[in-house]
Amino acid sequence: MLKPAAREARTEFRALRRGVILSSFHQHYARLVEILYSIERIEQILNEPDILDKHVRAFAEPNRFEGIGVAEAPRGTLFHHYKIDRNGLITSVNLLIATGHNNLAMNRSVKQVAQHYVKSSHLQEGMLNRVEAVIRSFDPCLSCSTHAIGQMPLHIRLLGPDGELLDEIKRN
Repeated sequence: MLKPAAREARTEFRALRRGVILSSFHQHYARLVEILYSIERIEQILNEPDILDKHVRAFAEPNRFEGIGVAEAPRGTLFHHYKIDRNGLITSVNLLIATGHNNLAMNRSVKQVAQHYVKSSHLQEGMLNRVEAVIRSFDPCLSCSTHAIGQMPLHIRLLGPDGELLDEIKRN
């Protein structure tokens, strides 16, 4: 961490922990530190005098007709697979997005919330907020995450072993 703001943010983040951090909420904090570092580094690169040199930009024809890219994003790793034709026009795209990677962990976390907030045949107060927090911690880019906190539309139904509806809570 070469730049001051990212160094300060990293120091504050490290001060939060006592041993290993297990909370998924801290993933976002760590990613924010990385993003801050990236912004500072981009600013440094853009202020280099050589950035406007005519040799920085390359003009080329397609030299490969298929490519794979991997990028880290706030919600997790994104895998891109592209194919192009001789004119450089995209003919095929396959994207493996973080929502798919996060799905198992998100489902397990929702199960943990349910184990804590389902008592007998009733759903406990606060369950909607905890389920919302779990979803947001794993994938802040889901379309429902654009809603204000505490306003994400959710509908939770508790079914008995025979499929009978025992309880439900809903927020539109």
